[in-house]
Amino acid sequence: MKRARSTLKTSPLRTMILATCCFTASGLALAQDQDQDTQTQQILDSIQSGERVELKLPDPEEQLPLEDLRKFTEVFSRIKDAYVEDVSDTQLLESAIKGMLSDLDPHSTYLAPKDYEELEESTSGEFGGLGIEVGMENGFVKVISPIDDTPAQKAGVQAGDLIIKLDEKPVKGMSLEEAVNLMRGKPGTVLTLTIMREGESAPIEIDVTRDVIKVTSVKSRMIDNGYGYVRVTQFQAETGRQFLKALSDLEDEHGNDLDGLIIDLRNNPGGVLQAAVETADALLDEGLIVYTEGRIQSSRLRFSAKPGDVMAGTPIVVLINGGSASASEILAGALQDHERAVVMGTQSFGKGSVQTVIPLDETHAIKMTTARYFTPDGRSIQATGIKPDIEVRPAELKELDSRPFFTEADLSGHLEGENEEEARKAREQAAEAQASAADRDYQLRSALNLLKGLHILNRKNDSKPQENAQ
Repeated sequence: MKRARSTLKTSPLRTMILATCCFTASGLALAQDQDQDTQTQQILDSIQSGERVELKLPDPEEQLPLEDLRKFTEVFSRIKDAYVEDVSDTQLLESAIKGMLSDLDPHSTYLAPKDYEELEESTSGEFGGLGIEVGMENGFVKVISPIDDTPAQKAGVQAGDLIIKLDEKPVKGMSLEEAVNLMRGKPGTVLTLTIMREGESAPIEIDVTRDVIKVTSVKSRMIDNGYGYVRVTQFQAETGRQFLKALSDLEDEHGNDLDGLIIDLRNNPGGVLQAAVETADALLDEGLIVYTEGRIQSSRLRFSAKPGDVMAGTPIVVLINGGSASASEILAGALQDHERAVVMGTQSFGKGSVQTVIPLDETHAIKMTTARYFTPDGRSIQATGIKPDIEVRPAELKELDSRPFFTEADLSGHLEGENEEEARKAREQAAEAQASAADRDYQLRSALNLLKGLHILNRKNDSKPQENAQ
């Protein structure tokens, strides 16, 4: 008996159909592709002539797992037949899609029409809800960070809180999408969050009144004479432009170039990648800002700075904490790797993955993790975050001794000194600053003190006479 050998190149599904038809049916549904038709006909001719035919199937690792498909169809059928309530095929298939994505990682999800709209709203800067960025951890909703000036932030919700109940509904077992839908609602309505917080022995209940969330991406002010402060709450489409305007306004207010700048990224949950790149580009003269690595070519991207540092080398301190995630980690990591800024605070959240929104049709899409972020030095942000150059934990300081001190100027009949009146005013201003400092942000004060020290050193170095080169 002659042996006919044929290598059949086909897709896994077509291989399954062909193998079934060859041995169990009298006919074949032939493929449209002419080459494939020819191969199939040769195999049939060999079988009819009594020749032994060997089929070389594709690698089993590349084929659809038939046993798992059988289980899927069996579960589908059992639900249809025996579930306590009637469930439509559409609902079951949609649930299967959601399950496939949510089981990959906490950030991949299926976007139904309403979810698709809400995603667009959140990147544009106005949406309804509580004002918190959340993720899933051990089956509970974890607060990545509350957004500035929102109901959640004003009510006392903190980064790192684990939400275990929404009103009277336990969160355990919910998908992130279901939990988010419960948190959203009509403005003015109250939602009770039951949370577990590190350091607390019992759950805490916090009532939050829903509102329309309007996020101001960039806020700025002069924090001291010559020292500017810029707070980036979230990266939106216009953040890069707003950041540049904030710097310009601060310099106009000061009347000169700034002596130092603080960029506050604490509790910044991230947002639009391009906005973080634009912000970093404004402060870097050249070099790589961030790059991404993924399995497909479109997820391998590199972003570099264009020439020109708008701050011309002015010392910068970047503040981060456990609520700083994603795009804010990209900015902090780029400035840290290029030694353009000192990063201060506590370790960031560690969300170093890229989510791509892939439309399925006009109203449905999937948001899927397609790549990882890397800093210019090749550090992965994922699950490790950005480690600050100087760790400064939040703290409350109290004066140990507030009793007044007497100086020579307080003694009756003292010899009058030069510029005594100016010195007295300076002491009064220092006393006022000392009184208000006790209520101020300790991390922020630490950043300001560092900037002042750097400015003093730079000023002294600039004032030294330059030696002539021999």
